[in-house]
Amino acid sequence: MIAQLKALRTSPFWALLRLGAAIISLAPLNSAFAQTIETSVPHAILIDADTGSVLFEKDADAPVTPASTVKTMTAEVVFHELTEGRIKLDDQFLISENAWRTGGAPARASSMFAALNSRVRVEDLIRGLVIDSGNDAAIALAEGVAGSEGAFATLMMKRGRELGLTRSVFTNSWGKDDPEQKVTPREMTLLAAHVIQTYPDFYKYFGEKEFLWNKIKQTNRNPLLTMDIGADGLKTGNIDASGYGLIGSAVQNGQRLILALYGAASAKERADEARKLFLWGFRSFDSKTIFATGEVIGAAKVYGGASSDVPLVAEREVKILLPRNGADRFTGRIVYEGPLMAPVEPGQQVARLKISRGSTQVLDLPLKTAASVEVGSLPRRAMDAGLEYAGGLFRKYVGSKFEKKFVSSQ
Repeated sequence: MIAQLKALRTSPFWALLRLGAAIISLAPLNSAFAQTIETSVPHAILIDADTGSVLFEKDADAPVTPASTVKTMTAEVVFHELTEGRIKLDDQFLISENAWRTGGAPARASSMFAALNSRVRVEDLIRGLVIDSGNDAAIALAEGVAGSEGAFATLMMKRGRELGLTRSVFTNSWGKDDPEQKVTPREMTLLAAHVIQTYPDFYKYFGEKEFLWNKIKQTNRNPLLTMDIGADGLKTGNIDASGYGLIGSAVQNGQRLILALYGAASAKERADEARKLFLWGFRSFDSKTIFATGEVIGAAKVYGGASSDVPLVAEREVKILLPRNGADRFTGRIVYEGPLMAPVEPGQQVARLKISRGSTQVLDLPLKTAASVEVGSLPRRAMDAGLEYAGGLFRKYVGSKFEKKFVSSQ
């Protein structure tokens, strides 16, 4: 099958005039793909961190109440501020009356039990946030970074959009029940992958198993850390509106998987289902490279250029995970807004490669231009203008879907 995948490299790509989608078949269809595991939780998604491949999903794009798993986004904002140099680990933030009364001991909820009007180092607040799941720590960090909880929520939204979390809405730093605060399991795995890859020196806090503060020792609330599956993060959450949720990550034999699940009926169901999905993921797939780093994957149509198209490449190897038992059909699309307008510079991100296994999208990677395209001659531009005009009339009066399919050579 790998020979068939590599045969794609010499196959032509056909672009939609407007949507720029190309369809490719990456493997022969011997049997329809079916997920070989089920879960009792209503929302779950398991991904491979290295390739971004989706191994399992169940209603993963539904908006769910995050509860304390939102503290992963709180941590990301704090880590970003640390990386940018706007705060330091040794800075001390005030435990305001709001942080103490709303998130501390008087609230009788998850807390690091920081004393009222005390000042606590940022590093200790981070530990209180991700180990104790302290609401007081989350509020103190929010107020210390942004001045108020509301201003911090604005930062959370801004960072979320910058990271590509287009559907998640953040309104508070600690997981308070708010009907407007919603995330999707899929986007929470993307957030987790970003945190793990971008902040390795800070991610370690998620894996610490206990934390002592104010003479109170608390164990990490993440049940995965006590299992034999290689887990090293991230966060759990539970309020009445959410059920029991979890974002977790584990590593075995150099492979990292990330899981998000929401809506479990109990802490036991959450732990059992998470363990089951992780073990299945580690045992059921092999990684295969289908395009090397810098290898041309396809082309995008160029309007008014010296060349009619520009080659597209990925920033890294393109890998997919293949189930060890059974043959599967993979389909790929190159999607972009086009045709592109000349001139085109090399290194522009202009398209995305989307690969699906059956009805499940398993890969979504950005593609960049691999060459420059200068502005074409006047006759070339006139011809392209005529073709675009004719195409526009056709789309207006007849239809807009242009598609070419082909099967890789045997």
